[in-house]
Amino acid sequence: MTTTSQTLGWAGVDTPDGRFTAIFDDDGVVYASGWTDDPAYLHNLVAPSLRGETLVERDGGEVIAAVEAYYAGDLDAPSRIRVRQTSGPFLTAAWAALRQVPAGPPVTYTELAELAGNPAAIRGAASCCARNAAALFVPCHRVVRIGGALGGFRYGLDVKQSLIDREVAAAA
Repeated sequence: MTTTSQTLGWAGVDTPDGRFTAIFDDDGVVYASGWTDDPAYLHNLVAPSLRGETLVERDGGEVIAAVEAYYAGDLDAPSRIRVRQTSGPFLTAAWAALRQVPAGPPVTYTELAELAGNPAAIRGAASCCARNAAALFVPCHRVVRIGGALGGFRYGLDVKQSLIDREVAAAA
């Protein structure tokens, strides 16, 4: 796959967990997102073959509206936004499986490996979360270690715990 020459947009919004920024294309497809006010940081998370040459601030449209809706209680809103990431077959399958994990009690890395079609790939499931560029839209925060320990999270364990708490409370 060759590097694209497209321009990607970015927009941000304040949330109870801090500033959230997303990078997206003209069709509102998310390439990277997370709790940061630094679009350049997120741009570097995008696979080089998808990164594009230019990054410009734009109206966030449906992408930012989905983040706002999530924080207003529509926990499924981010799942309605398309995402574009690229990697090998297992990570691609694991990212797709993550998008199917509902808000509520989190799943374990073992369960994610099973959902992605390879029950033995527990480390691969952890790698899927660590390499996920599109936080919230691909809800890697919904995965924990066996026994409930949080594991890691690119944006801090306090944000991960806040997201899990919000989702568990809404599901109760």
